[in-house]
Amino acid sequence: MLKNVPPLLTPDALHALASMGHGDDVAIVDANFPAARMARQGGARLVQLAGANAAEALKAVLQVLPLDDFVPDAAWTMQVVGDAGAVPKPVAEFAALLRHAGEQPAATLERFDFYQQAQSAFLILRTGESRKYGNILLRKGVIATDPA
Repeated sequence: MLKNVPPLLTPDALHALASMGHGDDVAIVDANFPAARMARQGGARLVQLAGANAAEALKAVLQVLPLDDFVPDAAWTMQVVGDAGAVPKPVAEFAALLRHAGEQPAATLERFDFYQQAQSAFLILRTGESRKYGNILLRKGVIATDPA
């Protein structure tokens, strides 16, 4: 056991998150997302977090992963097909978690644009989320000790 590490982050998930570099993306996806195919096609690491929903996974990841503050957007959710302005419950939960963590709101991507960006992710965390649109992409930032 480690102190101050969310217990749902498995050793595989922690290793993959720690292996990411600045500008790498992590996709936190729901149980319906084509995670295995995307990981295979894009060469991403695939880690299963089947016991967690997407919001729980995001909360845990935000505790250990800095988001990129050198780019306009460092988080993206998937737009609802046919209603890009709709905000499904998982997306509303993501917004609250990002706000609580002091991060900028997530931008949105059309479904196939989201798939394309997820395919180039370094890591895909597949959750047990059974609600639709429980998917979010995060871009890793840096932790620095110098002021600039």
